[in-house]
Amino acid sequence: MNVLVVHNRYRERGGEDRVVALESALLERYGHTVVPYIVDNRDIDSIPTAMLPLLTIWNSKTVDAVKLLIGLERIDVVHVHNTLPLVSPSVYYAARSEAVPVVQTLHNYRLFCPSAQCVRNERPCTSCLGADVPWPAIRHACYRASRLATTAVAAMLVAHRVIGTWQSAVDSYIAPTEFARRLFIAGGVPAGRIVVKPHFVEPDPGVGAHRGDDVLYVGRLSKEKGVQTLLDAWTHRPGLPPLRIVGDGPLAPVVADAAAQMNNITWLGAQAPDVVHRLMQDARCLVFPSITFETFGQVIAEAFATGTPVITADGGAGRELVEHGRTGLLFRTADPVSLAAQVATLTADARACESMGAAARRQFEQRLTADANYRVLVGIYSAAIARAGAWFQIGGRRTAA
Repeated sequence: MNVLVVHNRYRERGGEDRVVALESALLERYGHTVVPYIVDNRDIDSIPTAMLPLLTIWNSKTVDAVKLLIGLERIDVVHVHNTLPLVSPSVYYAARSEAVPVVQTLHNYRLFCPSAQCVRNERPCTSCLGADVPWPAIRHACYRASRLATTAVAAMLVAHRVIGTWQSAVDSYIAPTEFARRLFIAGGVPAGRIVVKPHFVEPDPGVGAHRGDDVLYVGRLSKEKGVQTLLDAWTHRPGLPPLRIVGDGPLAPVVADAAAQMNNITWLGAQAPDVVHRLMQDARCLVFPSITFETFGQVIAEAFATGTPVITADGGAGRELVEHGRTGLLFRTADPVSLAAQVATLTADARACESMGAAARRQFEQRLTADANYRVLVGIYSAAIARAGAWFQIGGRRTAA
């Protein structure tokens, strides 16, 4: 099968970029041809400011480039990840014009939330869910703290809602969790076209010995990730086990200050994946305090792979991925007192940590390996091809779906 992978990279590399790379490598390992169409937001600086909102809605360059690649590479399916702002939803119509099906992974909530994060004032927010026009987002300047930028994204959403893009131009959507799937259905995405497929961990880091007594946080240092909740929990309860923080971001100065003032908080900065996995293999547990409605939690999957239980906020994907009392514990979102209590409870019981870590590893082996993910992904492609009435490649010959 020949797969055209479409992605608009972010200025700061993150989880979506990592998933694109992992899935592409997985497909190639199984013998498929992956053709990338990748653009980069670092190129925005060379585009006239007045042009960018228009390109967000429709980019003719995307249409021409994608149509050309489809013809040259005999593409069977177009798999889209991020389109904002340079790719634009015009990519769907480019594929449609060439009779090639489209699969869209829903990494974030951009289809109904201009900020894509469903968070405002450090609290979960779904004010724009189901709205014909996302006026609350515009009023509060939710995207990049700019009403102008938010209006540009809102215009893209409204324009493509009016012409029926989300309902007719995409054959299959991939939501990483059932939680995310339900939100997208409420946002107007056809329920029958959304399939749940979690992300995966590759390579398998293996189970650790967990000889350390520390608690680990791995992620972007930003408000929506619950970093302040994390720091406040250790301030509220100074007797908690040592906390190691891995990551970088806008709250880095706040984290550095907390680490300087408290001897049981250590900030390690950004680290390579293999270093992160070694830290997980040594840690007592991992904390996932995000206050936004995450579509998934890649760091949770990685912790599970190392046999590390997770303490997560009870909103968004965390509640779905972590089974309370079996693979970790839940705490009330944005509540540092609740978080501190759960950390104290889990870390005080070595037997519970070991039992939950073993259950977490089993969860990884059942649902979050590369091989399990491949089977689901190819099934989604095949269903999209069949739905579109297209042709696809099996064993070097053309066969009707």
